[in-house]
Amino acid sequence: MSAAPNVPVPPPARRPTHRPVVDSVTTINADGSRYVLYPADVEGRFSTARRLSAYGLIAVYLLLPWVPVNGYPAVFLDVAERRFHFFGYTLAAQDAWLLFFGVSGLGFALFFLTALFGRLWCGWACPQTVFLDHVFRRIERWLEGDAPARRALKAAPMTAGKFGRRMAKHALYLLASLVITHLFLAYFVSLPELWLFMHEAPGEHWSAFLFVFIAAGLLYFNFAWFREQLCIVICPYGRLQSALSDDHTMVIGYDARRGEPRGRMQRPPVEAATRPAGAPIPESTLSLRSNAATAVTGLPADAPVKAGDCIDCNRCVQVCPTGIDIRQGLQLECIGCAACIDACDEVMIRVKRPAGLVRYDSLSGLNGGITRWVRARTILYGVLLLVGAAVATYSFSTVKPANFLVYRMSGAAYFVTRTEVRDQFMVRIVNKRTVPATFLVTAEGLPPGIRQTGFLAPVTLAPLVELVSPLVLADDRQNYHGPFKFTVKVVDAEHTFVLAREIEFMGPDERLLREEDEEHRSAGKEAEKHEDSGKH
Repeated sequence: MSAAPNVPVPPPARRPTHRPVVDSVTTINADGSRYVLYPADVEGRFSTARRLSAYGLIAVYLLLPWVPVNGYPAVFLDVAERRFHFFGYTLAAQDAWLLFFGVSGLGFALFFLTALFGRLWCGWACPQTVFLDHVFRRIERWLEGDAPARRALKAAPMTAGKFGRRMAKHALYLLASLVITHLFLAYFVSLPELWLFMHEAPGEHWSAFLFVFIAAGLLYFNFAWFREQLCIVICPYGRLQSALSDDHTMVIGYDARRGEPRGRMQRPPVEAATRPAGAPIPESTLSLRSNAATAVTGLPADAPVKAGDCIDCNRCVQVCPTGIDIRQGLQLECIGCAACIDACDEVMIRVKRPAGLVRYDSLSGLNGGITRWVRARTILYGVLLLVGAAVATYSFSTVKPANFLVYRMSGAAYFVTRTEVRDQFMVRIVNKRTVPATFLVTAEGLPPGIRQTGFLAPVTLAPLVELVSPLVLADDRQNYHGPFKFTVKVVDAEHTFVLAREIEFMGPDERLLREEDEEHRSAGKEAEKHEDSGKH
């Protein structure tokens, strides 16, 4: 029997000290305590694209309160005056029902995009990810270094340098939290008002003061400590992923067919000595020594087998912001940030292997199948999204630049005197335009002889001003023939729109009124007779 070839055995693969497992959350230790993550920084095409996208979103968030459109900020939710300005389009409180279409439209759009592209929102546009990865972690890496340096700093004893770095980091965290919160408040009070608040005593605007500092405290707690736990523990979107996606949804996944069996690369000594410097390593000389090889191939661990492309470097785990191992499959914690793609591609390029071992693909594509973009789920979500968009477009097109309401004055429904029957109404007109507007109020469908008091001439309202004024209609008692309905209309001076409300002129039953009149006449005649008899 020939002796077994003398094949060098590689050292065991490096493993993270806290290795992710698919059955539990990585950020929880075995004793239930918090395991703090130190995601490593990574460079690559997706990281660059995410960074540019995030800075663009942050710029939009910071600039919208500064950009004037028709005299108001581009987005201004003026809760105090119940006016909502969106890029020159103004809605009043009575238009709040349109928010239904905004909320439901966002929901259907999220369903549709999730069915197609998975958690694209989480990794690329969610404010939690945008601010955490591109503001707060940038501050942390700038002051404390990348993941190994931060771990070493945590393990090091407290010194003046460590104390200074920690204080500077948390001071910048607090400053960033205050800036974000103040800008958020500016969406509701405008920047000039916010500046005024900041220069006055807190007691003058105590509600705004409390809001800013409570919200800033929550942001600081979240971004300084809670971090990825918000995505894992609180946010429900990850749990909805299983219901919204399927095997053809584009996700980030690991190509196990190409990567397994994984293991560290090993070069035979003779080949290493004779191969020219810088030349790629031939596939025939790659072998692995791992338990995975034994499980997959059935060969003993000391038998050379052809390795998969994964060299088990754990770089994908080191850069993951939620601490998972993407090679264990699609998981709730994955936010689709693509950091593992850039990390794996970087390693593959260095070892002269094709990129894309970890990539954007569907589960079907990762298993060698075909990804179907058009399927029942995407058709259903797409149709719902289109129907909602059509209804929302029509609803927004019916919104007029003024609001109008007519209602009966409080108190008695109507008034009856010896000469007339009178109804009293209040007319409310809101000019939603950012320029003065003139309106003509008319009552149509009135019987002949009705007398009108109020709104006999056009009224002019300043921008975003509300007018509430009485409208009184009276009918002669002798001409009154019972209740009737009529229409109050409001027309602008340019006749670009008409608002109409139908309301009822109320009064007593005509028969009862006539009986009362007859009684009055009879009583009058009796009184005259008594007077005449008294004279004689």
